[in-house]
Amino acid sequence: MKTVATIFFIFFIGTAASAQDRAETLKVETIEMGIVTETAPIKKMEVKQEVARLYRFKNSRVKKELSFTTKANSPKMA
Repeated sequence: MKTVATIFFIFFIGTAASAQDRAETLKVETIEMGIVTETAPIKKMEVKQEVARLYRFKNSRVKKELSFTTKANSPKMA
């Protein structure tokens, strides 16, 4: 009985809610704007000079990078 009453109540509330007169919606005034199709190309004025190195030996770059020295490597006077 309780479930039947609940279903009837929900059905009644749903029907009453859909039967209400809805207020008219106001029309929004739209503005037409043209589309700009002309675009100027952007030129980057950055110039970088890069040097390509040719190494005679295969791992010379790796050996160069691994042979770095730090301040901790330098000898200190006691």
